[in-house]
Amino acid sequence: MYLYFLRHGEADWPNWNKPDDARPLTDRGKKEMRKVAAFLKQLGLRLDQIITSPLPRAEQTARIAAEALGLKVHEEDLLLSGFSTKELKRLIKKYPGESVMLVGHEPDFTDVVSALTGARLKLSKGGLALVDADIGEGCGRLLWLFPPKIAKAAARD
Repeated sequence: MYLYFLRHGEADWPNWNKPDDARPLTDRGKKEMRKVAAFLKQLGLRLDQIITSPLPRAEQTARIAAEALGLKVHEEDLLLSGFSTKELKRLIKKYPGESVMLVGHEPDFTDVVSALTGARLKLSKGGLALVDADIGEGCGRLLWLFPPKIAKAAARD
């Protein structure tokens, strides 16, 4: 199965005085995610599901990607803080498919991709990792890792 791990876009608000879980994307984050989504569409990405953390910054990121790819978004609490390979197995049973995009947070996504593949990486905001995963075996291969600047560069061409 192909798993796309999409980290939410920029949500840094310097004077944010509300709960961290309520932080939405910044305007810059929305703009950047639209470029990432356009890039994914340009790649001809075919997904069975897009599943997102219910936090606003992830949900907004997922909706931007879903709109570009013509898909529906499923919100899932399993993608909240603490997401691990254990939750991944439960998630895949609940939302089966051959090609699934997960939208969520750090450091969980880096930890899960590293656990599956053995790769050392850090998923940047708006970054995307593709893993060819064998969930039953708990292993996989990292096929690619795109920082959002790749999508921005493609948008300029």
